[in-house]
Amino acid sequence: MAADRLSGGAESGGKPGEEPGGDISPLRAPAVVSRPPVSPGAGRSAAVRRTVRSLRPRPRRLADVRAKSMPVHDPERLTTHSRVVRETVDGIRARIGDAGVIAHEPAFWTRVAAAALLHDTGKIAEGFQRQLLPGGPYWGERHEVLSLAYVDLLARAASWSADDRLMIATLVATHHRPLHGADDRRPGLASLYNEHTDWQKAFTRVQAPDGTTVPQVTSGVHHELVAWLAGMLGFDPPAHPSDGLTLADRARNLLDDLLDHWNGAPPPDPADADHDCVRSETGLLAALGQGALTLADHAGSAHISLQTHLPLPADYDIHPPHPPYPHQQHAARVNGHLVLTSPTGSGKTEAALGWAAHQIRSMPGLPRIVWTLPYRASLNAARDRFRRDLTPAPGEDLPDIGLLHGTAAHTLLREAADDECPTGPLDDGPRGTRRPGRTEPTKTMARQARARVNAMRLFAQRMRVATPHQLLTAALAGPSHSSALLEQANSLFVLDELHAYDPQTFGRLCAAMRLWKDLGSRIAVLSATLAPPLLHLVRESLTAPVTLVRAAPGTAPDRHRLALDPEPLTAPASLDRIRGWLHEGHSVLVVANTVDRARTLYEELADDARQACPGDPDAALLLHSRFRHQDRDALEHRLLQRHPERTAHDTARRGGLVVATQAVEVSLQLDFDRGAVENAPIEAVAQRAGRVNRRGRHPDGPVEFRVHQAEGHLPYDEGAVNAAWHALTTLVTEGTTTFGEQDIDRLLQLAYATEWGTAWADEARRCRDDFTRSFLAFQDPFHDHSDFEEALSEQFDGAEVLWRADEGAYRSLVKGPDGDPLLAARLLIPLRYRQLKQFKATFDPGLGVHITDGDYDPVLGLRRPAEPETVL
Repeated sequence: MAADRLSGGAESGGKPGEEPGGDISPLRAPAVVSRPPVSPGAGRSAAVRRTVRSLRPRPRRLADVRAKSMPVHDPERLTTHSRVVRETVDGIRARIGDAGVIAHEPAFWTRVAAAALLHDTGKIAEGFQRQLLPGGPYWGERHEVLSLAYVDLLARAASWSADDRLMIATLVATHHRPLHGADDRRPGLASLYNEHTDWQKAFTRVQAPDGTTVPQVTSGVHHELVAWLAGMLGFDPPAHPSDGLTLADRARNLLDDLLDHWNGAPPPDPADADHDCVRSETGLLAALGQGALTLADHAGSAHISLQTHLPLPADYDIHPPHPPYPHQQHAARVNGHLVLTSPTGSGKTEAALGWAAHQIRSMPGLPRIVWTLPYRASLNAARDRFRRDLTPAPGEDLPDIGLLHGTAAHTLLREAADDECPTGPLDDGPRGTRRPGRTEPTKTMARQARARVNAMRLFAQRMRVATPHQLLTAALAGPSHSSALLEQANSLFVLDELHAYDPQTFGRLCAAMRLWKDLGSRIAVLSATLAPPLLHLVRESLTAPVTLVRAAPGTAPDRHRLALDPEPLTAPASLDRIRGWLHEGHSVLVVANTVDRARTLYEELADDARQACPGDPDAALLLHSRFRHQDRDALEHRLLQRHPERTAHDTARRGGLVVATQAVEVSLQLDFDRGAVENAPIEAVAQRAGRVNRRGRHPDGPVEFRVHQAEGHLPYDEGAVNAAWHALTTLVTEGTTTFGEQDIDRLLQLAYATEWGTAWADEARRCRDDFTRSFLAFQDPFHDHSDFEEALSEQFDGAEVLWRADEGAYRSLVKGPDGDPLLAARLLIPLRYRQLKQFKATFDPGLGVHITDGDYDPVLGLRRPAEPETVL
């Protein structure tokens, strides 16, 4: 009796016309299941379906065999799709080259190319061809399993070794599904095809509409396909085999071989280090090959060409855009891995770009640049800067910089609205400036944004910005992530603001650095505040020479007069001091550690800021994470307009107040005259200081930067906050009054010399080693690890909620005739997963989003729902 089958679509995985990866529901035999009647007006009419069917008889020739259900008038042929995917492999090879571990296997690209031709040969089956028809019946089998029969059939004629046959078969079998699934939601091939499977029923004959059975693959079409494949692979068609095996037999035998190899091998002897290394390298090569095939398949299906243009000018290291500092010149001459520490505003970005331009000359293929930052807002700011400063491809207006984070589609949608048609009326901007009014995005723009995001997920661009979440999930490999793993070969990784991560993430990134080194990639770490234990972990993890470049003392002038205050920010004396600064005409940055405290401080001080700057709509601004995306975008735009970096000739007092959380710390290039902040981990304190007198250009010289004792340690680790206060008080006790960059190094040494600092480094090292053992050994690369992906998503991306009052607008944008989910995403508000309960957020399965009854205001953001009053 056949095992449980799957109802499939155009890729044995959904409705006709869908690409692989849709939801699939298990059905009992018989495998061929008719669709329920379609109501009038739903989809195409029955008459149209009958017409299309009449034009699509059962394939009698190879030219009649289709790989896709689209385009409707002439669906893509199997031979066309296979050839396009094979040609795309050449483009991927030109990009990756023989980098790193790939150079250890001369047959790597030959195997991938063969797998590209063979990966969809199972679509020749009659069951699959009927499934492609509008309203056609589900086949219920996996085409890639039948494709294994053609790998086996051609292996001898192609003179493939046993390793060639095994690796090509592995890539073919796993380009949609893992061998072993994590659960029943998306079972692996081992669960779908096992000792209960009736292989002949699955792949030899299929039931015809009149109740009879016919061959799944006719002899004529089969022989045409074998001859075509042999010609494409460069050998004569094999003679008719005499072993009597059917295609089903061959598919079963080869799948069994794969399962035995990847799951049945005895565990290596812990004492046999050589065996362990060989097994790991073989698994890594297999995962990389899987990535090459899936990337070629997806790019070929979408008819997307991988870009060859790099926005970074080839001579950037020789001819930088501005006269370089010595540390920038040094970085541009480094060969290999780099750690750069230099003050805020001293050109770390330009130094890293110079380093990248220098590396590319000695690397194979077409290396990519991946710029990593910790926060969504910082990614957007970095991408905007690169698009402004780097070089577009010929015929383009702006460089195409990839953007990879959870809300990339939303960001690009906002950009489309700003760039394409600013047709709204002109608004009065801050301080009398004028700016174009924003236009509402249309559904067409939403489609454009979604298409660009999909293209970016296929890694078309050669330069992109990304979050650690995007990079670490590549270690999970499998059909979903192996392409990302492959793209980490022969790349340049710039890890900006590396200090901002918790020890768990820092440790995992250190593990990833070691993998990237083995893949022939090079790494640059940038930070204004990299503590000695962090530097040691980076060097220890790479197990390769790392050049440390430090900016020379005096690169940045002393910018602050450091003051420590045991009173909290909310104390009356603290508030009065800030009010005094505001009424003196200073621009003031106030940073609190929690959203609630930031909101309280804003409500206390906003009126004073407005009185000091009458008529200025941006005299007082509040920034934190709990705004709708559309409101956060507008707020950041106003902040950058109102408080830009001070120029050398800008001597006027600017006035104005910004109250913020740590959302202000990274990449927003803001500049204030005074700062009052809560104590936090020492790196966060230094980043907050970097937004006050940012380049030391204030006409009064160093300005006051006051650090207040925090009212509790949350959301930070208590040890980190206490270590920072210890370091700051020690520095003041030693006589420091003027606070410069050299003092930041001293603060880092003091903070990490504590018991907390030792524990931080130990935890990062433990997480590095655990991540390496669990995900980077590649001993068993074809098990599904989606459960860990969900955990990573929770840690990095958090959750998003919808304010109850926006439910109607959101529903209209999602479900309405002119709507689109990307438009609706502008209304969502970020939260941490652990905060969903606090905000009484409930999941709406119809909309696919959590909804909260909290209070929302576009100025103050989202607040928790009010607790009901009780009568005692």
